[in-house]
Amino acid sequence: MGVPMASSCSRATSLLLLLLLFSFSFSLSLLFSSATSTDIISAQHSLSGNQTITSRGGTFVLGFFTPPGSAGTTSFNYYIGIWYDKISVVTPVWVANRANPVTDPTASELKISADGNLVLINQFKSVIWSTNVTTISSSNSTVVVVILDNGNLQLRDGSNSSLVFWQSFDHPTDTWLPGAKLGFNKITKRSQHLSSWKNKVDPSPGIFTFEMDPTGLLQYLILWNMSRICWASGLWDGHEFSSVPEATSNYMYHMQVVNDTDEMYVTYTVDETNYLTSRLVLDYDSGEIQELVWMENLKSWMLIWAQPKSKCSVYGVCGPFGSCSDFRSPFCYCVKGFRIKSQRDWDLGDRSQGCERMTALQCSGLNNNSADSEKDGFFEMTNVRLPDNPFKLTMLRSSQDCELVCLNNCSCNAYSFNSSGCFVWQGEFLNLQEEPNESDGGTLYLRLAASELPSSESSKKRVAIWVIVGVVPCIIVCLFVVCILILKPGRRRMVQKSEAVQSSLVSFTYNELRIATKNFSDKLGGGGFGSVFKGSLPGSIDIAVKKLEGLYQGEKQFRAEVSTLGAIQHINLIRLMGFCSQGTKKLLVYEFMSSGSLATQLFHNNSNVLDWNTRYQIAIRTSRGLAYLHEQCRDNIIHCDIKPENILLDDALMPKVADFGLAKLVGRNFSKVLTTILGSRGYLAPEWIQGTPITAKVDVYSYGMMLFEIISGKRNSVCATESCFEFFPIVATSKLINGDVEGLLDHRLERKADLGELEVACKVAGWCIQDYESSRPTMSQIVQALEGNLDINVPPIPKFLQGLSDSCANNINSPGNFFSNQNSNGCASSASH
Repeated sequence: MGVPMASSCSRATSLLLLLLLFSFSFSLSLLFSSATSTDIISAQHSLSGNQTITSRGGTFVLGFFTPPGSAGTTSFNYYIGIWYDKISVVTPVWVANRANPVTDPTASELKISADGNLVLINQFKSVIWSTNVTTISSSNSTVVVVILDNGNLQLRDGSNSSLVFWQSFDHPTDTWLPGAKLGFNKITKRSQHLSSWKNKVDPSPGIFTFEMDPTGLLQYLILWNMSRICWASGLWDGHEFSSVPEATSNYMYHMQVVNDTDEMYVTYTVDETNYLTSRLVLDYDSGEIQELVWMENLKSWMLIWAQPKSKCSVYGVCGPFGSCSDFRSPFCYCVKGFRIKSQRDWDLGDRSQGCERMTALQCSGLNNNSADSEKDGFFEMTNVRLPDNPFKLTMLRSSQDCELVCLNNCSCNAYSFNSSGCFVWQGEFLNLQEEPNESDGGTLYLRLAASELPSSESSKKRVAIWVIVGVVPCIIVCLFVVCILILKPGRRRMVQKSEAVQSSLVSFTYNELRIATKNFSDKLGGGGFGSVFKGSLPGSIDIAVKKLEGLYQGEKQFRAEVSTLGAIQHINLIRLMGFCSQGTKKLLVYEFMSSGSLATQLFHNNSNVLDWNTRYQIAIRTSRGLAYLHEQCRDNIIHCDIKPENILLDDALMPKVADFGLAKLVGRNFSKVLTTILGSRGYLAPEWIQGTPITAKVDVYSYGMMLFEIISGKRNSVCATESCFEFFPIVATSKLINGDVEGLLDHRLERKADLGELEVACKVAGWCIQDYESSRPTMSQIVQALEGNLDINVPPIPKFLQGLSDSCANNINSPGNFFSNQNSNGCASSASH
């Protein structure tokens, strides 16, 4: 009996040992799992070098990074930050040590300290960043750091996830992510605010901030240097911020505004059905708050919204002695006699140092004893918005007295004199801007050294010396030889080419087009595709020459594409007469349109307002041109950028669609080009934002938005009054449903219009801007409808307009059909009368 008992005891011992081993292994696996969790930093787990933690769903990553764009610079700084894991372009959304970089991430460490805070220790074992929380009650062994799938980094109790001691959402840098609050605490008087990066490669706080109004008003502000208001969203009225109503009508986002006794803030979420990756960023370069969406098919971020709309409205955006123009690219430049102070910083988007003088002023003490020294003078800058903070001299009554006072003050850099008196600027000045309209600008007299002035005495002396030694006769002889050897044959070639352009596509040299445009001196306009200049060929043939930018085609491919475009002939399409392809220089030669663009006639010509019949004919003929591109060309062409600026008018106001085919020429860079064109964001179809396939229906959407503008005679987003901001398609849809189309007509027409045509145009425009491309008509159907050969229904309200129309919308908002039928509901019937 002893043997069986021993055997039983042995089995029990073995079983106990196995149980203990299993228990130990399980505990060890739990400990190991905790130490190596991919989304957690614990007391036993820190980050160094290239180690990272990733949110559970794989959306965001935390680790060391170098700012994108650092390659090629002298910057080798590393930062702890959060960026997108599933996006190929490294895009930081939060930075911890933004003002204190480390240079050796392998010797640096992000860890939980003995007091429970998350700290960053550099290679010298110094704490350079900390969460700095003083209320952590738990032992540091139970404190963990977790990165969430919404991009929030939380320092919290490891056993109680609801006990959060600190989170990155409360300390944003330059990015506002969906789900984060951005507001103001009324008790602590503290706010969550965005601060721009200093420049492209330096995430330290820059000169722009975006925050809730600290005075307690429910509105957002963009501030310069934490002091000067650059832009205000307008007050929240319970439904929208008065200056940006489009923020609440955006169908991709859901915004929540909270204003109670303790705090006021805004948070937003993204419509998950759109599968969008989006963010709001305060731009270091322009000071704009920008809405960006990731375009996976293009591998780039796409700008879909920005405020303020004018870069030059941002205070000090070009720095001291810099001038801003919304009609130049780049929009910042140094005034005459000045140069960029720090070229590297300027190129990286930091213009806070602005510009400096190229030549010292005479009164600075230089050359005062020289017999040849000349007095400083003034350079006249007309049609400008005067710099801020002038010193006003009310006692001076003439421009000559004002000039003399400035000239006798060594610190005076400029003066201006008008009916209000004399104004002088001492030291640096900011906020100088070119004004587009002569009536809006003033005249600034900029003080320069004599050698910098066009009519300086030193220049005259140098010219006299050259004349004496006989250079002028030599130049005349040389020019005579050039004329004989070069210009006459060149002239003959240009005459031959000017005759050829009447019937065929002509290849020009760059020099020929430079001469034809007088060295590109008469600029007609510009945009993302390039600038357009007026020129003339022999025989008094006026042309428009477009200098293309951002091309990736080789010589053979470019010529093939241009040949295709040159073969397209339609009365409502601008005719391509010639081209130039000389190395990197790519230019297109078009027929010149004497009446400019539809945008000019609609929005800027108040002396000769387009009548309704002309507008309706423009709408019909433009649709014919687009229908030809979409359906009748051998190579069907999608324009991709329909807007009033791209509809040109001849002397008889015949419309011609311009810039067609340029999307194909620009190629993979087109999306970036499109979003940089001033004003075109308001014409983009949802497909551009959602990343769905682009079809000809994007042109239909843009055409519909433009048709609304033809009807109203003003931009779709306008200030109706000083306190009311209205989005015209919202008003138009509501009135169309209620049968009040006459109220949509441009008030300058004084109700002189064919109401039947007006109603058709409104219906067509409403159908064109439907959310889904399958719901929009084709361009040929639009032509038939506008010509009166096709009856159409009242359109349903697009998703992003839902809830903004009257109660009739509930009956009309079901999926509809473009074509008319006999079973229209009551709302449709009332609208059709």
